[in-house]
Amino acid sequence: MTMFCPAPLTLLLALAAAPLSAQAPPQSSAHIVFTFQHPQLQPSRYTIAVDENGAGRFTSEPGPPPSDASDGIFPTPVDRPIQLDDSLTADLFRYARSHSFFQTRCTRDQSNLAFTGNKTLSYSGPDGNGSCAFVWAADPVLQHLSDELNAVAFTLEEGRRLDLEVQHDRLSLDAELASLEDAVKDRRASDLPNIAPQLRSIAGDQQVMDRARKRALALLARCASLQKRN
Repeated sequence: MTMFCPAPLTLLLALAAAPLSAQAPPQSSAHIVFTFQHPQLQPSRYTIAVDENGAGRFTSEPGPPPSDASDGIFPTPVDRPIQLDDSLTADLFRYARSHSFFQTRCTRDQSNLAFTGNKTLSYSGPDGNGSCAFVWAADPVLQHLSDELNAVAFTLEEGRRLDLEVQHDRLSLDAELASLEDAVKDRRASDLPNIAPQLRSIAGDQQVMDRARKRALALLARCASLQKRN
């Protein structure tokens, strides 16, 4: 008769733990944080934090409410997850790693330039850390990346306004969406998929005028093409 020989307790524990450790999430990747501040704009301060897979978070702090907010769309803070475009994410991390993790003198002499807000880019990860601050970047490539991140923030702020207008002022939606269309054409707005839920809600709302719903559908079609590209 074959005898069953029980395995040592330590071996059983190791075998039981193996599948769990195989499924353990990887260590958090490097991440980049972009901070913008301008007391005269809405929002007056915001932060975009992004991991290397493009997943991130957007937080904003509103400035003082405008004196002529007759539409009832008052500034409010935002704190929400985002997904950054693959191309922009790759460009950000590539630039950081090829420029000492932003640990450089990146600001440009601004004596003859308009104030466009204080910007800070920082990198932290297992391979290094660094940051730099500027109003205008000395490197045109860094300035372009900053402009791209500002365009993402513009889109997210538009999403906030659309949410409020659906609740309080549907008649303003057509003008708001027309403004967003112009901003997309001028590259002042980007990463539209982040506000696809708001656009879908408007497109399917029978209480919204047809022209605004058509604009929302057109912007959704652009979202779909961007998601296919990613």
